[in-house]
Amino acid sequence: MRVLVRRCWGPPLAHGAGRGRPSPQWRALARLGWEDSRVREKPPWRVLFFGTDQFACEALRALHAARENKEEELIDKLEVVTVPSPSPRGLPVKQYAVQSQLPIYEWPDVGSGEYDVGVVASFGRLLSEALILKFPYGILNVHPSCLPRWRGPAPVIHTVLHGDTVTGVTIMQIRPKRFDVGPILKQETIPVPPKGTAKELEAVLSRLGANMLISVLKNLPESLSNGRQQPTEGATYAPKISAGTSCVKWEEQTSEQIFRLYRAIGNIIPLQTLWMANTIKLLDLVEVNSSVLADPKLTGQALIPGSVIYHKQSQILLVYCKDSWIGVRSVMLKKALTATDFYNGYLHPWYHKNSQAQPSQCRFQTLRLPTKKKQKKTVAM
Repeated sequence: MRVLVRRCWGPPLAHGAGRGRPSPQWRALARLGWEDSRVREKPPWRVLFFGTDQFACEALRALHAARENKEEELIDKLEVVTVPSPSPRGLPVKQYAVQSQLPIYEWPDVGSGEYDVGVVASFGRLLSEALILKFPYGILNVHPSCLPRWRGPAPVIHTVLHGDTVTGVTIMQIRPKRFDVGPILKQETIPVPPKGTAKELEAVLSRLGANMLISVLKNLPESLSNGRQQPTEGATYAPKISAGTSCVKWEEQTSEQIFRLYRAIGNIIPLQTLWMANTIKLLDLVEVNSSVLADPKLTGQALIPGSVIYHKQSQILLVYCKDSWIGVRSVMLKKALTATDFYNGYLHPWYHKNSQAQPSQCRFQTLRLPTKKKQKKTVAM
């Protein structure tokens, strides 16, 4: 018996429809050799997984656990495609695949086996129409945002960076030539923790996405037939993060914006600024409590954004931004320094040498990185 299935981004193909005169979708599949192969109507599925990072690893782990669960019979075959890495051990997905003895291919090699469905999570490569058509049920994408909001490679970072209060995970079906525009098969939302980092949020979303993926695979044909197109309104893009994003703009950014930036990218690349023409990295930012803000030293003078004052009682550096103060516990200037070390080594000597100078002259300044293309190194996806 030959089973006809829907083309991976077109309307469903009815069973037995067009006898004697195949539909255009079926003719496309037939040209790829599917006319003589058996396409499964139900699990267990043969899956090819595409992924790279820790977020993707959670989805791969769920697929592997499902394959090992012989009672449920959801996954029959599981193989992995990842991208090259400078590290000999490879990216997290490769490490997990090696540990679990799963077959691995390195992009653009995708093997030559037969599969029912592909799964993508944090892969960062556009997949061609020819590749998508190799999978009778298409390729699913586990995307950590509520599409169409935050299409692109860094949705979790931009969720935190822009202060979103709600986010979620979308299981969608991939279309060729463009990222994150295919029909939505399943979408769930969660509140964003007010003080959480992007790394912490990603861990939560990775577990949610893995569970949602298994749920979709259990009812794959039904999920595909019930897919809905993404809304045309509300689409936003989440581009990759560059080194320039980490440069604090003291005159332009509020304390809230700087803390969001720190929570969004601080674990990937430290925030940067200038101190006396030297680049300094801000390693540990803290909010400043109201009792510190009431200190006459902070309220009794005109302040310029970037002004730095050491607060001895709390042992933090206070830095003035567009609207208020932020606290810095440690910095990197040649080596890691606590706020007290920085005061003793740099601030205190500066005040002694410049006893007649105003405190506003002792300040951090916005770092402007070169605009040459070779300087725009991408540091996160």
